[in-house]
Amino acid sequence: MIERILPSAAAVHEMFGDVPVGSLHPEEAALVRDSVETRRQEFATGRHCARRAVAALGGIPAGPLLATPQGAPRWPAGVCGAITHCAGYRAAAVARTSGITALGIDAEPDVPLPEGVLEAVALPAEQVQVKQHAARYPTANWDKLLFSAKESIYKAWFPATSRPLGFEHVLIDVDPVRGTFHGRVLPSTLRAAEPSMCDLDGRWAVGHGIVITSVVVERRPPA
Repeated sequence: MIERILPSAAAVHEMFGDVPVGSLHPEEAALVRDSVETRRQEFATGRHCARRAVAALGGIPAGPLLATPQGAPRWPAGVCGAITHCAGYRAAAVARTSGITALGIDAEPDVPLPEGVLEAVALPAEQVQVKQHAARYPTANWDKLLFSAKESIYKAWFPATSRPLGFEHVLIDVDPVRGTFHGRVLPSTLRAAEPSMCDLDGRWAVGHGIVITSVVVERRPPA
């Protein structure tokens, strides 16, 4: 499912079930040693998907995938990627940084956001857009799709910039027909930001009761 919204340069692996927690490398298991069982389960399957995706790139030594101080996956040198998980679904996507500089993915259950959450995560223009899409295209939960798109943008943004990004810092425009979206990081957030991270294009899909989104920033040739 996830491969539908990513370029061929990305390697992906997804699962609709879980692998045993014992499949973790000892160093990985230590990261979630004090977590509840459900967290350890999703972590184990996410890391399993990530290792399979990295292996699919070829030529990269196998080993544990640890975490940055912020909790994001620590990818091998020359690799960027993201992991996502929600109820009943786990996935990872990776790419070589020689061609792709940033990559984010997110999966969410295809159900409406809880009451009041849309107003907390969406700008006024986005709230209007969600209502318009819901009236014209009632086959998707557009509020959840907007939320997922912002999550994908954050997962691409932070590893590339090492700067925080809130829901209110990005304006999303979703194309309900083409399965794409565009995210514009607002000017107040752009000081000293990498120009390639100011306007971010993504893709989305809905299926198996899940909303999935992706953002890919391709490396630009030297000017």
